[in-house]
Amino acid sequence: MLDQLLKIENLTVQVEEKEILHNIHLDIRKGETHVLMGPNGAGKSTLGYTLMGNPRYEATGGKIMFCGKDITKESADKRAKEGMFLSFQNPLEVAGISLSSFIKNAVEQRKGSRIRMWDFKKELKKAMELLNMDESYALRDLNIGFSGGEKKKAEILQLLMLNPKLAILDETDSGLDVDAVRTVSKGIETYQKEKDGALLIITHSTRILESLKVDYAHILVNGRIIKTGDASLIEEINENGFEAFLKEQQ
Repeated sequence: MLDQLLKIENLTVQVEEKEILHNIHLDIRKGETHVLMGPNGAGKSTLGYTLMGNPRYEATGGKIMFCGKDITKESADKRAKEGMFLSFQNPLEVAGISLSSFIKNAVEQRKGSRIRMWDFKKELKKAMELLNMDESYALRDLNIGFSGGEKKKAEILQLLMLNPKLAILDETDSGLDVDAVRTVSKGIETYQKEKDGALLIITHSTRILESLKVDYAHILVNGRIIKTGDASLIEEINENGFEAFLKEQQ
């Protein structure tokens, strides 16, 4: 729990020559759950994409340390192999490759070795049952014809199978009904408790947080983290919204 996993120092990020994030500092230790909240357009997703190494997001200052290594310039595939995972706000659809094949290939890339099909299918079935996913989805092309809820479940399925050191969840509850949020939250809670992984949950809602133990909450406004606190900060936002924090920046 005391081992440092991610350290962001003075990170500045631009997209298409426009600076979006300004001097971001953030420390995440093993097993911790951090929540990043803020109004729309604050730069929350930009931070997630930057951490994962999306080339569209250019770090023009500062650095990103992961497991004691400077990964600021590393590619997304290398970051994934080292144990970083990002669930997308709008999961991509990929024709020609099944959900099962996609996950198996990702797990083998993560581990650096082949895995027995029997063992893989056993673990996949267990994870799909946890998420109330019909087994037929494993054979379907990745996210093709999936509902919004099934796409988000497929993302959490990947999380459970890959077992990353750090999971960045970007608006995972966006567009989900109450039952789907409850199911997805159960999957995240399983990762949190059984895998002992660290979480950075990016959201502007708090529904998905109700069953999770949160260690730290951060408020991002206009590309800057303006406040950090414990889980009580989430309740403060629920009661008062972001208006008070926005006024502080004016």
